[in-house]
Amino acid sequence: MLENVTIGDVAAEGKCVARVNDMVVFVPWVVPGDVVDLQVRRKKHSYAEAEVVRFIKESPLRVKPFCTHFGVCGGCKWQNLPYEEQLKAKQKQVEDQLRRIGKVELPELMPILGSVKTREYRNKLDFGCANKRYLTKEEIENLNTEGRMEGAKDVPAIGFHITGAFDKILPIEKCWLMDDLHNQIRNEIRDYAMEHGLSFFDLRQQVGLLRDIIIRNSATGELMVIIQFHYDETGGEKEAKALLQHIADRFPQITSLMYLDNQKCNDTIADQDIFTFKGSDHIFEVMEDLRFKVGPKSFYQTNTEQAYHLYCVARQFAFQPSSAGNFQPAHKEEDAESLPVVYDLYTGTGTIANFVASRARKVIGIEYVPEAIEDAKENSRINGIGNTLFFAGDMKDILTDEFIARNGRPDVVITDPPRAGMHPDVVKTILRTAPQRIVYVSCNPATQARDLQDLDALYRVVSVQPVDMFPHTPHVENVVLLERRH
Repeated sequence: MLENVTIGDVAAEGKCVARVNDMVVFVPWVVPGDVVDLQVRRKKHSYAEAEVVRFIKESPLRVKPFCTHFGVCGGCKWQNLPYEEQLKAKQKQVEDQLRRIGKVELPELMPILGSVKTREYRNKLDFGCANKRYLTKEEIENLNTEGRMEGAKDVPAIGFHITGAFDKILPIEKCWLMDDLHNQIRNEIRDYAMEHGLSFFDLRQQVGLLRDIIIRNSATGELMVIIQFHYDETGGEKEAKALLQHIADRFPQITSLMYLDNQKCNDTIADQDIFTFKGSDHIFEVMEDLRFKVGPKSFYQTNTEQAYHLYCVARQFAFQPSSAGNFQPAHKEEDAESLPVVYDLYTGTGTIANFVASRARKVIGIEYVPEAIEDAKENSRINGIGNTLFFAGDMKDILTDEFIARNGRPDVVITDPPRAGMHPDVVKTILRTAPQRIVYVSCNPATQARDLQDLDALYRVVSVQPVDMFPHTPHVENVVLLERRH
């Protein structure tokens, strides 16, 4: 036990940090200024992890969380922290990681761009289905008191996976991350399944019909629902189709109702055949005067409005005048040959590539998922864009010296890699190619900082713009502009 501890700053992963007798202690679900008693749960040589057993005094910063699942569901760990304080913490996180891990010279960071919406801001959510729901400590204590523990965990649920209990699902009644229609759809699927005796998936035994639900919406008002089933040797398709028909009848707002039978051990759908039950096999997003086709396997930034601001930053960085005066943006009326060649790495469905195409001579997009590349090509066709080329495959295998020789040396590289950052071979190819500038969009400033250190020999950081895409979480996007040293 650690008594009468004052919580200090916000730390990584949504936790806060306190110092007790020269020991660093990480604590979840608190805010700076809370005074608490702690129980140490894990201790290492240089730090400890603890949880609150009693609040002595609440911080004046603390606000009341608006979600009833706060403190159990791990999705929105900062609902007890005012949004302006969240932004301060994210700004500090970006700067700390770039300096501590990257160890490169940095300009003064631009103030973080806060999200337009802080509730109902997501356009996609994924819900797991399980035959065993997760029980909170309070629920277990009540069950023990009332003698009802036996069989209580065998109640099925639809909701979010719990960290450390991979086979159990926390049932979600109302989530604030999307509009309320998605809550109605999810709860209706749950109620129908339980009323009609449909089995929920058992992740350990790999049995059960109802496995996963993905819900996507868009600024155009379209709505996609994908239900993942797991048929067994006795069937299941008939029951699945009946559920799909019920949902189609109950919610005419759904413009794309899709399903699949996944027999794998995991829930990923990139390699699965997905079938359309009702409507089309895609929805559309809009950005400025562009329309983007989004299929069931497509990646699209999950905060639609904030994605626009993120891409505006990337476009500005790609074409603004150089600080050294040697890279001038071209205008539409100029000769096409004077426009820069742009490579868009990890292009997804080609959103950034098509978004910047009007200011480029040519845009080359590369992405691992073939279906996303087909969407990227279709997005160019839909918008009448004729100066883009898209290639599918592993980035480190496609982006070679031979590929660049065939398609032209880039003046600008825009890269938006996954959380792991860029593969070392990709960094080496960029260094050999030596574009005049690199625009690095990242959802993980730590791996971005590592890559910046590798690029530092040839490039200097000119601008840094953090962007908050995920309010109430510790996650933050960051855009860095690098210019080649001369």
